[in-house]
Amino acid sequence: MLAAAHPGGLINLSMGTPVDPVPEVIRRALAEAADAPGYPLTAGTPALREAIAAWVARACGAGVDGLGVLPTIGSKELVAWLPTLLGVGPGDVVVVPSIAYPTYEDGARLAGATTVRTDSLTAVGPTSRVRLVWVNSPGNPTGRVLPASHLRKVVEWARERGAVVASDECYLPLGWAAEPVSVLSPEVCGGSYDSVLAVHSLSKRSNLAGYRAGFVAGDPALVAELLKIRKHAGMIVPAPVQAAMVAALHDERHADEQRERYRARRDTLRAAFTGAGFRVEHSEAGLYLWLTRDEDCWDTVDWLARRGILVAAGVFYGPGARRYVRAALTESDERIASVAARLAQP
Repeated sequence: MLAAAHPGGLINLSMGTPVDPVPEVIRRALAEAADAPGYPLTAGTPALREAIAAWVARACGAGVDGLGVLPTIGSKELVAWLPTLLGVGPGDVVVVPSIAYPTYEDGARLAGATTVRTDSLTAVGPTSRVRLVWVNSPGNPTGRVLPASHLRKVVEWARERGAVVASDECYLPLGWAAEPVSVLSPEVCGGSYDSVLAVHSLSKRSNLAGYRAGFVAGDPALVAELLKIRKHAGMIVPAPVQAAMVAALHDERHADEQRERYRARRDTLRAAFTGAGFRVEHSEAGLYLWLTRDEDCWDTVDWLARRGILVAAGVFYGPGARRYVRAALTESDERIASVAARLAQP
């Protein structure tokens, strides 16, 4: 690989994989719960459901209770299987953002449904076949933050048509130039969680990508249906991981510290890329910089690889992203600090 052959070693900005240690408070909780010979609860322990509901109240301004939350095996499995779990199938339509995380479309394909890529629901037309609408704010890969007014219109549009709105909010705690708002916020959903689900993850907030720790919150009736199917499908978060999630959700100190690490890395990378002639678009929040040199993304990938820097090509996220690349904030401080010097290489 071209980037890996660089004499200074590879700087991998292509994936949002955490590199910082799992906080001690979480590792301790995992170890203390290791003696778990029985089957765990698919619904999550009472302590976990309470911890999720309390965190959602703090972070999203929502008043969901333990009946409206459900732990998941990370967020990716829920994103991939949600259409199927909701009974979406052939003849149905799933709406996804025009530039988006590929798993939204993969999930629709698994269910046999049709995918429509659009950021404007007026483009969908009057069809009643829409069963699920995905929104993602802060967005991956763009870091775009959707205003509450936009999210509110999406919720209203979907409710009028009997569709579900699923909001991928895995980067909600990482607002930089804008403050993201949850679909569960009263200013978006009007205080009613009918037909609304929010998907969250502890992978980035708490460095728990290896634990596969996520959850969904929102409409209690939808959550109950998901729980019923997930019990039979064996989609169960292991008991020690559930205990670790409780510790992670109750402790904000480690999350604040990690957020500041990402803020510092973002500042360093943003200055380095703009200094090298790149333009940063969106990127108001989240774990990535959305970059362009006004050329085909593969030319940009090659230019950076020759300097030992690996990024993700925009075309991975949709045909409208061919002139962009995505750079993650998840390398070590040492590697991040060396990006500017490499970008200055002829």
